[in-house]
Amino acid sequence: MSFERQVQTLICNDPVRWPLLALVRDLGVPDAWIGAGFVRNAVWDHLHGRAMTALQGDVDVLWFDPARSDPAEDLRLEARLQAQAPEVLWSVKNQARMHLRHGQAPYASTGDAMCYWAEVATAVAVRRTADDQCEVLAPLGLDDLFGLRLRSTPGKAEVMAARAREKGWLQRWPKLRSLG
Repeated sequence: MSFERQVQTLICNDPVRWPLLALVRDLGVPDAWIGAGFVRNAVWDHLHGRAMTALQGDVDVLWFDPARSDPAEDLRLEARLQAQAPEVLWSVKNQARMHLRHGQAPYASTGDAMCYWAEVATAVAVRRTADDQCEVLAPLGLDDLFGLRLRSTPGKAEVMAARAREKGWLQRWPKLRSLG
């Protein structure tokens, strides 16, 4: 089974994650996904032979619309999601303005923005389509995620190392290999 199909199967069969994807889809914003630890942690738990753990930390909702880049729009969307699923810590970010945070040229899409995240294995997102299919976005591929390789994107080795330390990834998932 392909890595993409494995992600789809894991997420579709998760009674916590799958319904949350419907809430994000129903926001009706363009190029909307849930990414990062929402997917990464599910895969790493699976590869360690564990049942998927409850959501830890925030749920990263990504979307892309240059015409609606006011941060207040993200807060409005977070409030909508919080009202529907108050047990979840939502973090909504329009990727159309994230280039400003990093001093880069404007991004072209959510997938383009994900290419600048600190770790290759974290640059994965999923969404639930109108016909209830699971779509996977992995602009840097899924090999590192499924290979249990913790590798930084260019210029982000220190950021990745700090994140791995702070979040205790190597303790939580001892099969991970840090490649810097």
